[in-house]
Amino acid sequence: MENLFTPQVTSTVVFTVIGYSFANILIMILGYIMDLVFGDPYWFPHPVRFIGKLISKTEKFIRKHAKSEESLKYWGILMWLVPVVTTALVTTFIVKIASFNKYVEIFVSAFIIYTTLSTKCLKDEATKIYKVLETGDIKKSRVQLSYIVGRDTTNLSQSEIIRATVETVAENTVDGTISPMFYGFLFGPVGAMTYKAINTLDSMVGYKNDKYLNLGCVSAKLDDVANFIPARLTAIFMPLGAFLCGMNGINSFKIAIRDRKNHKSPNCAFAEGAAAGAMGVQLGGTNIYFGQEVYKPTIGDKKRELENYDIVRMNKLMYSTTANALLILSALFCIMI
Repeated sequence: MENLFTPQVTSTVVFTVIGYSFANILIMILGYIMDLVFGDPYWFPHPVRFIGKLISKTEKFIRKHAKSEESLKYWGILMWLVPVVTTALVTTFIVKIASFNKYVEIFVSAFIIYTTLSTKCLKDEATKIYKVLETGDIKKSRVQLSYIVGRDTTNLSQSEIIRATVETVAENTVDGTISPMFYGFLFGPVGAMTYKAINTLDSMVGYKNDKYLNLGCVSAKLDDVANFIPARLTAIFMPLGAFLCGMNGINSFKIAIRDRKNHKSPNCAFAEGAAAGAMGVQLGGTNIYFGQEVYKPTIGDKKRELENYDIVRMNKLMYSTTANALLILSALFCIMI
């Protein structure tokens, strides 16, 4: 037993842990850079598409075998387990195959991390809406917006289109980058991709409507759990990002904390509040989802009216926030070592 604690063994273990930890930081940085450079091309067979197909097939199987609407609550556990466990196992298998060479493993792991991040994709989609708004074509703006939001965009005004875009970018700063980055630092590419499966489940079946209220209950709740810490970290990362963008960082943090409960989700108001405070605008309010009016409290103070350029401001804030997250999480990871 004493041989287990010799200086040679101890130093070997320490350097192995340090080497792995710094390799993981390198993987996260490379994955983030790849996301900023390449984004999510439409032609690319993105892993989320395969996760989505698996979710759809699992849902069809469950609805075929469920005996009652009430029983869907229990089937919801299987609805969550199949995509999440499958994603974790497949990702583990891919990383294991790549481990024959450390450089190949780093590249493959970084590539997997890249596919879990959506910073550039989110910016590109928001920019398309901004450019159409600048032409004055409200109808086309509504259609463009409908590609990235779940709410009904049919009758939205220009101000409501801007608000919806800003809210979506703010909310997805957490879902699309901060959360997968957080789990990537903790558990590597397997953690990041497994989170992506959890979040995709919420996006597809986590609605509180007649169709998914029972079946998607577990998926919605566990997505809230998965985003709990990253959402609150964003209330720190985004105000810092606001300072770097020349926005009001102090007010960003103030509104994020003050209005953190002004949303049906326990997590969304942190990012939306930080964004609203940074830009001095008001977000939130009533929206239409699947034909039903859903009331949401307002977030932030209406110091001015929303304008088209707020979409560009939100994109800049998102980039600054995610870069801050990468640097701060890397530093914290080093301290933990």
